[in-house]
Amino acid sequence: MDLHDLGWNGFFETQLTELKAALVPARVVEEFKGLYRVRCVEGEYLAEIAGKIRYGAEGRHDLPAVGDWVGIAPRPEEGRARIECILPRRTQLSRKVAGRGLSEQIVATNLDTVFVVGALNREFNPRRIERYLAMVWDSGAGPVVLLNKADLCPDAAARLQEVESIVLGVPVHLLSALAGTGLDSLRTCVARGETAAFVGSSGVGKSTIINALIGSGSLPVGPVREDDDRGRHTTTSRQMLVLPGGGLVIDTPGMRELQLWDNQTGMAQAFEDIAILAQDCKFRDCGHRGEPECAVEAAIRNGELGLERLENHRKLEAELRFQERKVDPRAARQQKEKWKRIHKAMRKRSRPF
Repeated sequence: MDLHDLGWNGFFETQLTELKAALVPARVVEEFKGLYRVRCVEGEYLAEIAGKIRYGAEGRHDLPAVGDWVGIAPRPEEGRARIECILPRRTQLSRKVAGRGLSEQIVATNLDTVFVVGALNREFNPRRIERYLAMVWDSGAGPVVLLNKADLCPDAAARLQEVESIVLGVPVHLLSALAGTGLDSLRTCVARGETAAFVGSSGVGKSTIINALIGSGSLPVGPVREDDDRGRHTTTSRQMLVLPGGGLVIDTPGMRELQLWDNQTGMAQAFEDIAILAQDCKFRDCGHRGEPECAVEAAIRNGELGLERLENHRKLEAELRFQERKVDPRAARQQKEKWKRIHKAMRKRSRPF
């Protein structure tokens, strides 16, 4: 396997001069606690981070992630290496860390395609697919939606049409990984040297799809719970695998909680239909909440836009504004002043004449 089979291209070629002559370009293919498995032309090494990277990191985003290209100092006799530098990332798939923490978690980097996997069982949720698409669009990679377990859904065609109506031109595939149907079209989505990641909730079948594409049981899989169709976390770390056709795929742990991280660009693309409608609203800052001549609410009334889609858009925007205020004190002060002005105006209106 040469560098181009691992995803090396012109973008990284321009960064090659940043490497010291003694360093070897390698790609991070798996992440452990404090260690990384990296692959280069010569083979694989278990690598640790050089102290200068660890101590200079301001956050987790400054450390290697699966998909990164790095410069390593190998020790072939030990099967070990030290990561001396991280090359600039071409694309980066990120989310906010789960829970109350306010920091970025990098899911994977240097991706060409991201497969958003949903299951056509009781876990089917178009609003969750919208959320994932906002994350993917913001990464710089191209999204593809996979609706798995079509064999378990009697109205799979209707579900396909429902999803196609909200993803605005993003390719959508119906498939059943267990039955082996619908997989042929996926193999053409990841050419030799290209990298794709699979994201989705636990139990939607990400690992099963990858195993079917590879033709082996490389990844562990488990059943979903019968009472609620919820999945178990069988994938516990991010791992890059090679497809028979030469493409690279990354499996990721299921996400019970997906909060966006600085996704204004992704939001604009995932909800482009709402942005286009809003251009015809009477007021430039229309909130689509009862303002006169609101084009978005008119589209809901005439059936052009679904109310649930608008409400999900509002919810995601509120999350991002809250996140911005937590990170940016100036934004928090501006928001506080805004509400002070609103409350003051309300008090004036309530005074008797």
